Amino acid sequence: MTTRRLKVHTQLSRAAANIFAANDCINQKLLEHLDLGAWRAKPPGNVRTIAAIFTHMHNVRSKWVRLTAPHLKVPSQLNRAHCTPQQARAGLAESAACCAEMLAEALGDAEGLVEQFVRDGWAKPWPVGPEMLCYMLSQEAHHRGQACMLAHQLGFPLPSAVGARMWNWEKLWKECGLPGGPGDDS
Repeated sequence: MTTRRLKVHTQLSRAAANIFAANDCINQKLLEHLDLGAWRAKPPGNVRTIAAIFTHMHNVRSKWVRLTAPHLKVPSQLNRAHCTPQQARAGLAESAACCAEMLAEALGDAEGLVEQFVRDGWAKPWPVGPEMLCYMLSQEAHHRGQACMLAHQLGFPLPSAVGARMWNWEKLWKECGLPGGPGDDS
């Protein structure tokens, strides 16, 4: 591998891990500011509760790690019927750290243990690449949007400042304790 290509892989690896950590920081902020009444409130129709959405997010991450990077310690699954917001926050923090490590290995040097991304047992594995990170982020953003919309519909809207924080990545990056800032490759 050329020096230039190795540098690009190293930058991508580090950036992917930091981006996923910032993504989880958004989840943590939402859970921190979510009204407890919204956590188990039953929406009309056949719709997941907010508790079920966040436990699903953690459990899917655990599945990605189990199928893609089985050499890493796979986080335990959360039970949506009994999980508290505090347990969800702890579980999400643990699974985010595992996913960040998986991404760093996958997008790092060519000698890494992660060679393909397996989304599910029924899905065709993908070679590792930026698509892996994009898929993981879009999955999370989709469910985060569901939770925000559901909280609003159930009468527990999140403070507008919380929504605004999701988009201020420079500030979010610092609040999460990440090095540098978005796009800083030093």
